[in-house]
Amino acid sequence: MYLSGLCFITDRRACRLSYKDMTLRALKAGVKWIQLRDKESSRREIFEEALRLREITGNHNAVLVVNDHPDIALAVRADGVHLGQDDLPLREARKIMGKNRIIGISTHTLEQAKDAESGGADYIGFGPVFLTKTKEAGSPVGIEMLAGIKRLVNIPVVAIGGISPEKVTAVLKTGADAVAVASAILCGDIEENAERFLSIINSHEGD
Repeated sequence: MYLSGLCFITDRRACRLSYKDMTLRALKAGVKWIQLRDKESSRREIFEEALRLREITGNHNAVLVVNDHPDIALAVRADGVHLGQDDLPLREARKIMGKNRIIGISTHTLEQAKDAESGGADYIGFGPVFLTKTKEAGSPVGIEMLAGIKRLVNIPVVAIGGISPEKVTAVLKTGADAVAVASAILCGDIEENAERFLSIINSHEGD
């Protein structure tokens, strides 16, 4: 499975731009993994947004993952779906998505991480690593727990939650395979922020 070191998550609460515009700016900076997160729109609206993002991510040779809705992800030919703990069970999502598309799942504990791995998830999101205002995600798990998760699961781990450019290196030193970021990219100059993240990640990978 291709997993970019930086997963960009859309969030209209952190930025007034349309999903298309914020995504285009992230893609221009070199981001190769786009995750459509939309907790407020109707399913029809999410489908239409996903269609638009599928076209532009395809034009940029980037991965598109749709949050929460396996049927929408499949309908727009997205590369994958990302599930929360309260979404459709992983086994049922796999029936919809098939074996060749990506399924990730948000996890917050070791038990959830192990369940995701044994259930056939392609990767897990783990966090929140730090305090985050992006969404209600519970108490921060911290760097040490992230490192422990990496030692105990054998599928890629994407760290999420309150990750700023200043914290990226510490997160990656745990062995995390990627970082997922929303507000730290969306607040301010999206292209400049994304480029900064990518520069730090690329420097770490070169060490």
